Amino acid sequence: MPVRIALGQANAVVGDLEGNLRKALAFAEKSLARNADVLILPELFLCGCPPEDLLHRPCFLQDNHSALSRLAQQIQQMVLVIGWPQMEEGRLFNAAAVIQQGKIRQNYRKRFIPPISIFDEKRYFQSGLDAVVIEAGPVSLALTIGQEPSDLSQLDAFWGGIRGTFDAIVCIAASPFYHGKIDERRSMLAKCALHFRCPLFYCNLVGGQDELVFDGRCLVVDANGQTLFEAPGFQEDLLIIDCVKQGDAALKITSPCAAPWKQGAEEPMAEVWRALVLGTADYVRKNNFSKVLLGISGGVDSALTAAIAVEALGADNVVGLAMPSRFNAPETCLDAQTVASNLSIELHTLPIEDILSAFSRNLKAIEGWDERGVAYENLQARIRGTLLMTLSNHFGYLVLTTGNKSETAVGYSTLYGDTAGGLAVLKDVPKTMVYQLCDYYNRMKGWKVIPQSVLERTPSAELRPNQKDSDSLPDYPILDQILKGFLEEKLSREELTARGLPSKDVERTLKMIARSEYKRRQSPPGIKITPCAFGIDWRMPITNRYMG
Repeated sequence: MPVRIALGQANAVVGDLEGNLRKALAFAEKSLARNADVLILPELFLCGCPPEDLLHRPCFLQDNHSALSRLAQQIQQMVLVIGWPQMEEGRLFNAAAVIQQGKIRQNYRKRFIPPISIFDEKRYFQSGLDAVVIEAGPVSLALTIGQEPSDLSQLDAFWGGIRGTFDAIVCIAASPFYHGKIDERRSMLAKCALHFRCPLFYCNLVGGQDELVFDGRCLVVDANGQTLFEAPGFQEDLLIIDCVKQGDAALKITSPCAAPWKQGAEEPMAEVWRALVLGTADYVRKNNFSKVLLGISGGVDSALTAAIAVEALGADNVVGLAMPSRFNAPETCLDAQTVASNLSIELHTLPIEDILSAFSRNLKAIEGWDERGVAYENLQARIRGTLLMTLSNHFGYLVLTTGNKSETAVGYSTLYGDTAGGLAVLKDVPKTMVYQLCDYYNRMKGWKVIPQSVLERTPSAELRPNQKDSDSLPDYPILDQILKGFLEEKLSREELTARGLPSKDVERTLKMIARSEYKRRQSPPGIKITPCAFGIDWRMPITNRYMG
């Protein structure tokens, strides 16, 4: 007798219990229309993920229980597994509710709470004690949550009494994206399936939530650890799987709609591009904005940010502002216009020279003020930030900042100037990757939307004559290697130097990282696309003299 399982790759909104309930019902309706017997929805789907300190509010937990009860009443013809926060006798669990015939039949409670997690799970959740196996016709499914399949020794001990009693494993997850993580995920699930000699169904959340992007990409792995099916990434989807059990033989798994998964040669930047687009779209729309505003300088960072915004929101919802001073070369100003034209976005030009002169005249009342120092350079950025935020305030647009990870790391930015905004789209994108993404975008579009002149120009903030970023920073290819080693691989200065990186550049970079923490604390959130993003992954003291 075949059993049909639907993996619902759905996009939840944190705190929108009614909206998430409606989406769960919509997925249930689609699943029933496809004759599914079981619908699986992701980890903490009912409340959205991560709910953070909403979990400390009793009323929030009560409302979750009420929403789940109302959902259960409307699920009569199938089995539904859905993630939610369960409070019982003063203990909170990250749970998977099993709903059948209009009732909550049981809850699997996440057993292994990771000690280190960007979600701070130990801050909120207790560990569950009991394994749960659900019956779907002749097929038995053991439940897990999140990263549990990665710890086989603990899972072995936990499932000591049920091993051999289930036909497949179901894992619901809210696993956020970073570049290259999908390979790690496939490997983890393959090892678990091989270890327990049974198929594994993995259902992951999709969508943007603050700094995080969940990539979906639900997976089906067979008992030999081979990926059979994978849902498309960065979009909602319903992956339908048919299981046939014949005696003691392993489940035979097919899909009536999905093509078998094949190891592909996807463009290296394709998944990063899609993550940035989805993260931008969901951040803007889930926070009830309809349009965005950003400075268009003629530089590569603002061009890429504008391109991502157009892809995420449509050209009609992106407004550019060019704010030239006497330090901006005519070629740069022309490139700003060309980028806006190529992207078909609205562009306004507000020269800042008169404003800059007025500020400087007033500041001359303070003895010692002159226009030769870095303060005068930063004044230009602060004027631009003020213009952007004033228009944002007036029209209700969200300001996108355009700084990249390399600049953010070393504080090569102006507080209350180019850091002023609501979302830093490229905050986790190193400068060298900015160029890779521009190249990918132009090839995807089939023409030079971002002009070659933008890509070839020597990076410069254009705040004084003949300025270059390399006057203040190591060359970006060197800087980005230092940052990757220090941030992602946790290497010391000695280990970085041992890799052949220039010792003077290493020393200078680590000092700049440490003394720029106060700036990062005041900068807007940005979309995580690497294993170590400033913000959610980075918790360093502001007052700190350790530079290692």
